[in-house]
Amino acid sequence: MQRLEQLIAQARLPDAIDTMSAVDEGSRLMTICNACRYCEGFCAVFPAMTRRLEFGTADIHYLANLCHNCGACLHACQYAPPHAFAVNVPRTFARVRMTTYSDYAWPRAFAVLYRRNGLTVAAALAASLALFLMLVVFCGGVVQPQSNPANFYAVFPHGVMVWMFAPPFVFAIIALAVGVRRFWRDTAGRNGGVIVKPAALSEATSDILRLKYLDGGHGQGCNEADDAFTLSRRRFHHLTFYGFILCFSATCVATLYHYALRQPAPYALTSLPVLLGITGGLGLIAGPVGLLWLNLRRAPQHGDQSQYPMDRAFILLLLLSSLTGLALLGWRATPWMPALLAIHLGVILALFVTLPYGKFAHGIYRSAALLQNAIEKRRPRGRAIADG
Repeated sequence: MQRLEQLIAQARLPDAIDTMSAVDEGSRLMTICNACRYCEGFCAVFPAMTRRLEFGTADIHYLANLCHNCGACLHACQYAPPHAFAVNVPRTFARVRMTTYSDYAWPRAFAVLYRRNGLTVAAALAASLALFLMLVVFCGGVVQPQSNPANFYAVFPHGVMVWMFAPPFVFAIIALAVGVRRFWRDTAGRNGGVIVKPAALSEATSDILRLKYLDGGHGQGCNEADDAFTLSRRRFHHLTFYGFILCFSATCVATLYHYALRQPAPYALTSLPVLLGITGGLGLIAGPVGLLWLNLRRAPQHGDQSQYPMDRAFILLLLLSSLTGLALLGWRATPWMPALLAIHLGVILALFVTLPYGKFAHGIYRSAALLQNAIEKRRPRGRAIADG
């Protein structure tokens, strides 16, 4: 109670709040919220909050990555600004998540890239790589074959493509894996040594695939600035998420065709890799366009505006990946194919290079937090509190 009184007293000093770190501010807010508990029936953050008596750095990182920034708690809160307590969980936790990505980044020297991965950088990187590949194509004297004008490997041999994309892709996987392992080690102390049981894994998987907590905790969706509910954010996330999965699946199936079935590209429009790619590509147009529209009109109190350039950079690269990929598919048998191929590969390479230090990381850390939550809620309540 004394700690709560100190934090409430501190909330009456706007200058003190402005100078607090994101983690300290998160601890202050969770202490107030834990005393109120009006939002206990909302998303996974608040039940997880009630299983704690104190909120250390690791706890705040964990709770922040459980937050889906739906805005429900902000619009329901009696202590939200302009109240003196200035409780704004979505904005504070958005700032904490950026701290999470930076603190757990691997290699640590690359943590600064999270704050420099903006829209201009992403666009410039994609354009530079595409231009470089176009110069390779046209200055190298590559000629489109007449017998099979849709043959991409006549422009860039299969081995060249593998060596072009495998290193950044493998590096991205390693960087994200090391980062989330560090996150798990620090934030799952209360769950250390516990085997992940099928029930917990199943629940977490379901929560991830359904994007459960983008429904606001009440099924009506996220809040608009005027308190209205909308499911648009959840639907556009679904289109983007599953569009990405389908496009990645198309690449995996094409790899299987090439190595296992000895069937190199190009593939017919009715083949499985192409059908998966078209379907995923359409999702990666509709989803990112919708998310960009929502991001541009989002209310300032709903998130951390300093992260909007990073958000938009990732959205732009996903959108360009899909647009250039579909354009390449549509005009693959024309003289435009080599140029379109160079542009598409440049965009994809830019996406891979920025993957471990951009918005993509939020899905990895959030998935880990949801799995922790599914494990934690199955532990005896007294033990969870004692471990904290």
